[in-house]
Amino acid sequence: MLVASIGMGIVISFLFSEFLRISPGGIIVPGYIALFLDQPQRVATTFIVALAVLLVIKLLGRFVIIYSRRRFMLTVLLGYLLGWLATQQLLPSLRIGLEFQIIGFIVPGLIANDMFKQGIWKTVVASLAAALVVRLLLLIAF
Repeated sequence: MLVASIGMGIVISFLFSEFLRISPGGIIVPGYIALFLDQPQRVATTFIVALAVLLVIKLLGRFVIIYSRRRFMLTVLLGYLLGWLATQQLLPSLRIGLEFQIIGFIVPGLIANDMFKQGIWKTVVASLAAALVVRLLLLIAF
């Protein structure tokens, strides 16, 4: 199911980008989110980490020139680090269960990168809409 979801997510992400001119958080994001739409806590935690990454990038941007590939790599790296900290340190120390784990370790960074480029709401809505389309296709196919 993972392979089918990622494949469908790539196609749907491409279609969103080409026809709507909106990126749904990166090419693999809709496929991963589609797999976890039945776990809204994980989806919400992933977007919260993405927002935290965006905030850090904007704060760093006041002191350091961050653009293009440098920004992309930094958002993915920060998404990985903040996701790891949330999953391995914060959630266990607060005695919060596994239902609040993030989706993947690079997904928050990919989402944050698109949030930086096109805005928070466009990215959130596009990501969820594309994930819903992928989920519907998965339900039809399987």
